[in-house]
Amino acid sequence: MSLFDAAPVDEQGRPLAERMRPERLEDFVGQEHILGPGKPLRAQIESDRLTSIILWGPPGVGKTTLAKLVAHHTKAQFIPFSAVLSGMKEIKAVMADAERNRRLGYRTVLFIDEIHRFNKAQQDAFLPYVERGDVILIGATTENPSFEVISALLSRSKVYALRPLTVEETVTLLGRALPRVGLTAAGDLLEQIAIYAGGDARAAYNLLEIAAAVSTGGVLDRQAVEDAMQRRTLLYDKGGEEHYNLISALHKSVRSSDPDAALYWLARMLEAGEDRMYLVRRLVRMAIEDIGLADPRAVEQAIACMQTVHFLGVPEGDQALAQVAIYLAVAPKSDAAYQALNNARTLVQERPPEPVPLQLRNAPTRAMKEWGYGQGYEHAHRLADAITQMECFPEALAGTRFYEPTRRGTEARIAERLAEIRRRRGGAESGPRETPEDDQSRSG
Repeated sequence: MSLFDAAPVDEQGRPLAERMRPERLEDFVGQEHILGPGKPLRAQIESDRLTSIILWGPPGVGKTTLAKLVAHHTKAQFIPFSAVLSGMKEIKAVMADAERNRRLGYRTVLFIDEIHRFNKAQQDAFLPYVERGDVILIGATTENPSFEVISALLSRSKVYALRPLTVEETVTLLGRALPRVGLTAAGDLLEQIAIYAGGDARAAYNLLEIAAAVSTGGVLDRQAVEDAMQRRTLLYDKGGEEHYNLISALHKSVRSSDPDAALYWLARMLEAGEDRMYLVRRLVRMAIEDIGLADPRAVEQAIACMQTVHFLGVPEGDQALAQVAIYLAVAPKSDAAYQALNNARTLVQERPPEPVPLQLRNAPTRAMKEWGYGQGYEHAHRLADAITQMECFPEALAGTRFYEPTRRGTEARIAERLAEIRRRRGGAESGPRETPEDDQSRSG
């Protein structure tokens, strides 16, 4: 008997989400991309030829349910294991049993819920048993396994990414659950619950169960559903992947001059309770990195937003965030200054440090003047046009160019001025860029 097999309990005492778990693969809803007819995972389960797998997806999409379906289909001993409740002692005991079973000719399927909660040493403890085939590992995680699961386990497992349920799939599940709560319901009301649940079947079941408890007359009460909803808690982890996914989407929407998409991703983060000052810092970065000198006022607007958000707080300051996000999205774009600094840093890192030319050195003492410090220095303000012919680079780097402005926004005027300066200083003019390459290595 597997540990999933529990003693009989009062059916009504179990949460609706538990009561609705399917016992047949045919009744599983969603994840057609891995469980549809002919798909590898379905074939593995039905033929009882499992290999180690990692089920990765957000809460409420069927990871544990899939594990329980494996428990019903497999002829192996099935052992569920919680990373929250178990430590090294429990790991060693389970592994010893698995090794003994293998010698007796039996297979062991080990299901580890929330595998990302195991540290590296704990995950390492499973590795030799997976390698020898003592256990077939099924891990479930809401976190990106490439960050949270050690590479040795990943290389020996197939990762299946589970998707949030669609509204239609969630409505199907809710429709199946209505007889369990003894109610009927209007289709649009079930759809409202499904939209609110955001692809999380467990959240949808919980909301239905709460609303059903106060509904009368055998019909799901609309007001009860609205009261149960109150405010949606969006899928968001300020320290996890979704946090970085959303800020990346906001940054790339601004960079792509799409204010409407930028507002959507901003609203997602605001509704999830993101730190407003974090958002301001990212907007300031966008102003510097993606707008730059094409609109020098962009950074002024972003800094003003920081002061406004700090002064007004939540929710009044949120409008300042929206205003600046729109401003940055519609502003002309240039990463020329950003790339210029990157180019200068690359040169500094790749070459030995050149001595400062004597003409650029101060000479506060007589000896330093005798050594030539300051000789040949041209004071720009003493010239009619304030443009000198003096070389400011070390001799080995004379003529180097880092900054190449675009023809967008204010930077078009900067490009004309810079071309004139370079011509009058005697350097080779370098024309402005039409389209800077997108640096895909950048975050955001």
